[in-house]
Amino acid sequence: MIRAKSTLTMLATAVLFSVGGQAQAGATLDAVKNKGFVQCGISDGLPGFSYADAKGQYRGIDVDVCRAVAAAVFGDAEKVRFSPLTAKERFTALQSGEIDVLSRNTTWTSSRDAAMGLNFTGVTYYDGQGFLVNKELGVSSAKELDGATVCIQAGTTTELNLSDYFRSNSLKYTPITYDTSDESAKSLESGRCDVLTSDQSQLYAQRIKLAGPDNYVVLPEVISKEPLGPAVRQGDEEWFDIVRWTLFAMVNAEELGVTSENVEEIAKTTKNPDVARLLGAEGEYGKDLKLPKDWAVQIVKQVGNYGEIFERNVGSGSELKIERGLNALWNNGGLQYAPPVR
Repeated sequence: MIRAKSTLTMLATAVLFSVGGQAQAGATLDAVKNKGFVQCGISDGLPGFSYADAKGQYRGIDVDVCRAVAAAVFGDAEKVRFSPLTAKERFTALQSGEIDVLSRNTTWTSSRDAAMGLNFTGVTYYDGQGFLVNKELGVSSAKELDGATVCIQAGTTTELNLSDYFRSNSLKYTPITYDTSDESAKSLESGRCDVLTSDQSQLYAQRIKLAGPDNYVVLPEVISKEPLGPAVRQGDEEWFDIVRWTLFAMVNAEELGVTSENVEEIAKTTKNPDVARLLGAEGEYGKDLKLPKDWAVQIVKQVGNYGEIFERNVGSGSELKIERGLNALWNNGGLQYAPPVR
């Protein structure tokens, strides 16, 4: 794992103080600028969201969120370092100051938001829990899984969701838990369990890694709401706003037709007040966030708008081929909606 523990420990000490025994965030932006990069917690390997490609470069929606934050702060999307984390490790890493932002296909829930010292900054992907089975099992619905052995990743919301679903439908099951998503997928492939349950996006990502992906099917039931998004430590509104508006900038850019290909030209020529404010051609909205005037230009130029990062990582330009669905813009039948820059 890429952690540089001694440096991070010193930085954590500098930006944290204790209130009633709970770590609270301090001047994160200053600490990030002093060290010269954003330390971002990501998954330990999930295609489409955060994974290392054949060249060892991290790719995925969650990775692009981290790169976008770096582009906003430094004007350089490459000024980011990644800490691959398991589900069990992720919250401790953020709470302790080991990472500056957690962008790791993590569900926004009340307990995580209120009781764990975290603040979720938005939703990068609207998801829901489902089931992946081998076609040889001969089932077409989750309601046919009575008595099944189910693989689950430990430390996730899927454990409670699974228990609730089977109990409410008077079904019995035997859980087998694993620390990583790869371990649970391999267990399904080896036949140790009958079904793998997780967020549907994760099921599609794991299926393409199996030796015979066409032998497996995602069942139609979606049994939960899983809004996935980045989180920061509570207590530092300045850093919270930066991460939140980084996401909002990408969503607004897509809605306004601003892409990585045209953003520089539009920033110079636009007559649209909404576009002008977003791209820094009008007003001082970057200053409000303690960011450069062209913060949104750099995000879109170097990383892309929301639609671009979706399509290349999990959509039509990827192996996953996931349709936009709920992740389409609000004016195109989906839920993605960002407040305006004004």
